[in-house]
Amino acid sequence: MTTRRLAVYLLLDTSGSMRGEPIESVNIGLRAMMSSLRQNPHALDSVYLSIVTFDSLIKEVLPLTALKQTVLPDIICPESGATFLGEGLERIAQKVDSEVNIRQDDSESDWKPLLFIMTDGKPSDTLAYSEVIPEIKRRPFAKIIACAAGPKADATALKRLTDTVVSLDTMDSSTFSGFFQWVSATVTANQEQGAQGTKVALPPPPAEINIVF
Repeated sequence: MTTRRLAVYLLLDTSGSMRGEPIESVNIGLRAMMSSLRQNPHALDSVYLSIVTFDSLIKEVLPLTALKQTVLPDIICPESGATFLGEGLERIAQKVDSEVNIRQDDSESDWKPLLFIMTDGKPSDTLAYSEVIPEIKRRPFAKIIACAAGPKADATALKRLTDTVVSLDTMDSSTFSGFFQWVSATVTANQEQGAQGTKVALPPPPAEINIVF
């Protein structure tokens, strides 16, 4: 019997402003997420992770890979770089089209994928961002969660893409670890609730994460 896959896409801002402590904190947070996910046998059986970064270039730093085989890359930032979030989302749409198999009433169909976006700014490619929003919404995501990290992040722009936006007041390692562990809890909840046929409800976020209404 083929195991149904749950594809989890992470789209991470690596623009120049993330250089230094912020991106180091993201790497610590990603390791915390992996540690948490690997303690869940259901996640080990079915979760597949992919990481795409965006600055002036879009990079697939982790192709879609089974959790049990995933080796996390170190995420790095250029000294300077724009925030091409629109282009990053275009790459995600292409990946979902080629990597995720969603069929009606088919036991071999994949679970609906999850998309997590993290940025500390606002899109530099505003036209591309506006044009890709309806394209992303047409893809079969179970949930899109966007994180506005730090005081300069534009939560309003993210709300155009998804109703589920969280903000982080600080960008240190404990805050990012809390965020990525919440990502892990969300992945687990999505899997359990999806298996039961119920609508995905988010687990309560830790104190350092604010829900943007």
